[in-house]
Amino acid sequence: MENPEQNAPLVLIVEDNPANMRLVCDLLHVHGFRILRAFNALEALKIIRHNPPDLILIDISLKGMDGLSLVKLLKTNPATKNIPIIALTAHAMKQTEEDAYAAGCQGFIVKPINTRSFPSQLREFLSGKHSK
Repeated sequence: MENPEQNAPLVLIVEDNPANMRLVCDLLHVHGFRILRAFNALEALKIIRHNPPDLILIDISLKGMDGLSLVKLLKTNPATKNIPIIALTAHAMKQTEEDAYAAGCQGFIVKPINTRSFPSQLREFLSGKHSK
């Protein structure tokens, strides 16, 4: 875990592509977020159990258990159901977005991410000011 400040928002990034993981981690680190990393759903579940994040970013096209299955699982657990989850995807189709919201995501961001607006988008989700 990287730790710019103890009270900075803790974000779990669940992404199986190393280049995408590196980009998101570097960007969030520069903007003062604390970061946890998971490369698959099972790893994410272990991390969440021991260190619940303030926000979760999930690639919906994970290998093994896909991202939307992970979201559904987290939203049925009383310990994790209130953690905001944002879907990250390269699939910009309306049905994919609808599926993400139906699974329980509070947000949907299409890759490649906009590096200028991405950190402020996450802060909006954390403050509860974001709307679909």
